[in-house]
Amino acid sequence: MPALLDALTAPAPVVLAPTGMVPTRDMTPHVPLTPGEVAADVAACWEAGITSVHLHARDENGEPTWRRDVYERLVGAVRERTPGVLINVSTSGRTWSELERRADALSLDGDLKPDIASLTPSSLNFLTSASVNAPDVVRGLAAMMRDRGIVPEFEIFDLGMISMMKRLATEGLAAEPVLVNLFFGNLAGLQPTPLEFGVAVERLPANALWSGAGLGDYQGVAQLLSIASGGGVRTGLEDSIHPHGTRDRLATNVELVQQVHAMLAVAGRDVMTPPQWRERMGIA
Repeated sequence: MPALLDALTAPAPVVLAPTGMVPTRDMTPHVPLTPGEVAADVAACWEAGITSVHLHARDENGEPTWRRDVYERLVGAVRERTPGVLINVSTSGRTWSELERRADALSLDGDLKPDIASLTPSSLNFLTSASVNAPDVVRGLAAMMRDRGIVPEFEIFDLGMISMMKRLATEGLAAEPVLVNLFFGNLAGLQPTPLEFGVAVERLPANALWSGAGLGDYQGVAQLLSIASGGGVRTGLEDSIHPHGTRDRLATNVELVQQVHAMLAVAGRDVMTPPQWRERMGIA
């Protein structure tokens, strides 16, 4: 029992996803799009308490982009304002599926090199679009991350993705402990019920460092289930533009982080710091 209590009260990684690929200014004035705006939001959320930030780049028109030069400005702005935060860059296949484009940000060097990069291990459907992740592309991205010393953060939307993640580990394309985000609420994937949540967590490797995330209206319930189960949480306007429990107004990233802190306080849990994260992941 003491070991279980230790797990349920351990510091929780808090992952901020401030922008994503979907929210626009027409949807919410609070979504940060330019490098300066993102950096300012990350800095404010860092003061509130986060562990890492998951970055999506936008071009001068506010559209998602894979271009390394944009990621250079984005990562550079965040590093300058918040040097302590762990940086995670997206390799999403939601808008483009080619390996070369999706891997462009992995080539950042020096202080701009990301600590983490997202990796969705197989394809999936959203309500009106698909994220195409062909096996050769997934393996190519995983190999580049391994060779560059970038930790893959596996984005898991269904149980089959957990099986694929484990296969990549057996092939030497992912080191353990694995880093995982479990996503709940997508129509074609896992739903945030206690049963599905428990099955997904049970299927993870025993030493995985994982967080839970919910899409749209499910963000809050997924976070509550995750915190109560000993996991971390992901939050931010990428996943929901409204505060938990209402659609009557629009949220800010700082407000969503503060709501996570209120949940963690009830569970008696602290936010995992980047040094604690590195120790937990076995990274010097």
